[in-house]
Amino acid sequence: MMNANQFRDHIVVPALGHIGAYSLNAEQLVIGTALAESGLSFIQQIGKGPARGFFQMEPATHDDIFSNYLSGKPHLLNDLKGLFIRDMDLLDQLHGNLFYAAAMCRIHYLRFREPLPKENDWPGMAAYWKKYYNTRLGAGTVEGFLQKARPAKDLYL
Repeated sequence: MMNANQFRDHIVVPALGHIGAYSLNAEQLVIGTALAESGLSFIQQIGKGPARGFFQMEPATHDDIFSNYLSGKPHLLNDLKGLFIRDMDLLDQLHGNLFYAAAMCRIHYLRFREPLPKENDWPGMAAYWKKYYNTRLGAGTVEGFLQKARPAKDLYL
């Protein structure tokens, strides 16, 4: 497992800052999402699933973000392009470009009108993640998020 402190300081905070979408509650939700989805350990979905990277983003979600959200946000798209690894497929970047993957996780949450939970509201973050990221069809649970995201919670004590 990657160290959650280093993941926060050297990946999530700079990535969210680069795209102009940083806030403490966004930082916490993005870190919690990575912990809930992969435990900061897996970069490919276990089994035959399509999910990629620490955030386990599916290609369909990734492509929908580009087609239906970023297409109308040229400034955000331009900021995101600053994180691209040149000549690498964007889906492959979900595996190996941690800045890009963190930014895409945050952008996924930007698509929803409901405000993010307040900072340190871990039950609220778990419910928000379940509703908007894992969805009702996903196998994850609010309780599972809270258990898996405990290392993130400990960062803010």
